[in-house]
Amino acid sequence: MTSQPTSSSAMVPTPPPVAAGASAGASGRVGPADAQGAWFDTAFAGAPLMAILRGMGVERSVRLSETAWDLGIDSVEVPLQTDEDERALRAVVEAANARGKSVGAGTIITPEQVTRAADAGAVYLVSPGLDPVVVRAAQDAGIPILPGVATPSEVQLAVSLGLTWLKAFPATWLGSGWFKHIRGPFPQVKFVATGGLDASNVEEFLDAGVRVAAVGSALEDASQLERLAALLHARTAAR
Repeated sequence: MTSQPTSSSAMVPTPPPVAAGASAGASGRVGPADAQGAWFDTAFAGAPLMAILRGMGVERSVRLSETAWDLGIDSVEVPLQTDEDERALRAVVEAANARGKSVGAGTIITPEQVTRAADAGAVYLVSPGLDPVVVRAAQDAGIPILPGVATPSEVQLAVSLGLTWLKAFPATWLGSGWFKHIRGPFPQVKFVATGGLDASNVEEFLDAGVRVAAVGSALEDASQLERLAALLHARTAAR
């Protein structure tokens, strides 16, 4: 396979700086929503794709993370549901630190998971749904979070919490047309589309206004890697 990856030198964005009147969490990071939005602006500036490595174990997760980074995908998410997932997250974080890449923890549905993810070295969080309690826990800890939304009411609630980056899930169930419609009342919101995406349909969602599309098992398919490499090259060159 001949790929044309983007630069591998993109570094993990530094945590949001302490703002006047803001309280720092245990990690020293802070939680103003505007600073967290700026963090995602930087983290996702290099490529319109991210990788999600769900339930793949330690060795496979590290291997596919390396594949993603070599391809030009800077951001990798490891869902955190089991003890094995936590071991995989820690291993991927260690590999990422050597390359200056950002690793997130996904499927965060409780405040306790926010703490576990931070302790494991995750620099951002992703949730399948929108729970204000979890959002506030992440903001208080100073960790950027992408909560999942699927309706206008959820998007509006997220906006009221100060969020400008959201995860749309499940993307293929929503359909690419959903993004064209939702951008009307919420032009300030930037979406990461997840759920059922691969090389055959990511371009459709990016054309509909999605800022970042998430792929997973496609990273193990040589034919899809070729298509993803071409897409990354074309989209990055156009930015």
